[in-house]
Amino acid sequence: EVRRHVPDAGGLVIATNQTNARAYARVLESITGEKPTVVLSDDAGASGRIESFSASADRWMVAVRMVSEGVDVPRLAVGVYATATSTPLFFAQAVGRFVRTRRRGEVATVFLPTVPIILAHAFSLERQRDHVLGRRKASEEIDVWAEAEALVEAANRGEGASDDLMGSFEALDSNATFDHVLFDSQQFGMHAVPTSDDEADYLGLPGLLEPDQITHLLRERQRRQVRRHERTERRERVAPEVSLHRALAARRKELNTLVSQYARVKGVPHSHVHAELRRECGGPALAAATTDQVEARITMIRGWHNRR
Repeated sequence: EVRRHVPDAGGLVIATNQTNARAYARVLESITGEKPTVVLSDDAGASGRIESFSASADRWMVAVRMVSEGVDVPRLAVGVYATATSTPLFFAQAVGRFVRTRRRGEVATVFLPTVPIILAHAFSLERQRDHVLGRRKASEEIDVWAEAEALVEAANRGEGASDDLMGSFEALDSNATFDHVLFDSQQFGMHAVPTSDDEADYLGLPGLLEPDQITHLLRERQRRQVRRHERTERRERVAPEVSLHRALAARRKELNTLVSQYARVKGVPHSHVHAELRRECGGPALAAATTDQVEARITMIRGWHNRR
């Protein structure tokens, strides 16, 4: 979806260690059919491989902790934060790799694990961005890309070497399912069902959009998701009621058939047979009888038929 709008868009997976990095690379190769660039922090040729990837149109790069200020690949449009490192500075540096812009409207998406500390860092970056930008007066000219530039500056300000950032979390279990989109301090797409149209709406965001267009698109897709859920809930709520009503109608029809047969054999009106069933089984007239009451009358009249 992104490459439909940005043909040379690249993706970066940030891994915890070399073993994970190579495993991610194998998965990406099996999906895309292209071998990703793998960059390891202790590899002497790491910088050269990053430069080659930046200058190429290759799809994916997998890196271990290579997120310092020197890692600059402006065409990165998709990021996967697949590392256990959880310090605020490392997270800011990682996100900083995806806020470079080459031309108006380029948008990047970073996939994060639903880990509380990581999500807290994401919300914190948004607050820092808002603090840096401040509120403009209506008469001031608005630079729509100031947010990206401010975030890059905040991420790189006073950063140290990535190897010094040792804080991490340990994932005991995980599921690769969509949770939500965080954009402009708002959450979109909560409770989207995996592999559903809802999930596809949020995962397939175009790569060239203005910030206000992204907000509008996400809100519209969320409205569409809510409408779909409401329709589904109505169907699920009504379907059982309709099924029960039809089943009861079928049983009443069956009882009427049995009553008709018995009345014909005995030579009495149908109403007399129905009245006798009510006296024996209890309950209101057939039109108001419940399923259990109808079933009891069917059992009773079948017994009468068998005694004939």
